[in-house]
Amino acid sequence: MKIGCPKEIKPQEFRVGMTPNAAREAVNNGHSVLIETNAGVGAGFTDADYIDAGAKILGTAKEVFAAADMIVKVKEPQAVERKMLREGQILFTYLHLAPDPAQTKDLLASGATCIAYETVTDRNGGLPLLAPMSEVAGRLAPQVGAWTLQKANGGRGVLMGGVPGVGPAKVLVIGGGVVGTHAAKIAAGMGADVTVLDRSLPRLRYLDDVFGGTFKNSYASAGNTIEYARQADMIIGAVLIPGAAAPKLISKAQLKELKPGAALVDVAIDQGGCFETSKATTHQDPIYEVDGIMHYCVANMPGAVARTSTLALGNATMPFMLALANKGWKKACAEDAHLMAGLNVHAGKLTYAAVGEALGMPVISGADALKI
Repeated sequence: MKIGCPKEIKPQEFRVGMTPNAAREAVNNGHSVLIETNAGVGAGFTDADYIDAGAKILGTAKEVFAAADMIVKVKEPQAVERKMLREGQILFTYLHLAPDPAQTKDLLASGATCIAYETVTDRNGGLPLLAPMSEVAGRLAPQVGAWTLQKANGGRGVLMGGVPGVGPAKVLVIGGGVVGTHAAKIAAGMGADVTVLDRSLPRLRYLDDVFGGTFKNSYASAGNTIEYARQADMIIGAVLIPGAAAPKLISKAQLKELKPGAALVDVAIDQGGCFETSKATTHQDPIYEVDGIMHYCVANMPGAVARTSTLALGNATMPFMLALANKGWKKACAEDAHLMAGLNVHAGKLTYAAVGEALGMPVISGADALKI
């Protein structure tokens, strides 16, 4: 199979879909790897690194899309990239279709087979291709939130760890999954007073058993959420419903109940955001203010630490990429229900129920997709 990796074109996206090591593995498995020139520079990989791994360098994304049987990326294809997809081609990347009807429409029109990193599952009920970036985003969230809290950036002017005689910042993390756990660990490590909210009692018991001395936790009822939010200097939104739009946990009307200059960090922005006033921003212009509350809603947070993120993502995606290349997508998905869970679009049909529900569109099953 010819596997293509174009350079990412989303603003301030420095990650790359394939590392040189992934390219070498693919070549060793008998495949051709086509890399757009300078695709890996933002993550610290040169064209020479890919050539040493056995890949071929092409001059433009158009050449990569035209030649490749499978496209491997990081971020969802932008409008100009979606026009280059073709019938029967495999797209393997993050998609986040639920809040993005325009992308969904274009992918359906392309006739391509689109497999989303964020909905591939594992035997433990986890999301193995989302987890590495969730870990990165979770660890970044308190860091960028602390920057947002600085007075010069419009925040409250509160130091995360305080100083002797002055208390630390109060940080509320909504969601105790991968993002929330990592965010809470880092925020607590910075000296903040941290509380995590979640609706799963087993998860709360786990957090208490493992981190009881590091941060607190409580049940995420609507009443508890706004009560803790009123006290918080920083609120990190870390709620995920796989493949579906994120629930809105703090409304615009409730902003007036928060501390002036409080920082909202919405890590769920890829799925539409979990604050009603959230809108996607970029690393170039990351924050904005609504009713005196500062919002940080960068849609590709891990792109800020591109090398770490690329290596972590490459480690996770490589086995699935090789399975798709070695077996073809139909056999690979038929033999692996967890990879099948990643199938979102095939031959003009939507194949992921949560996306169909979010967008009000018809869906076919994965089993039916295999017959097309």
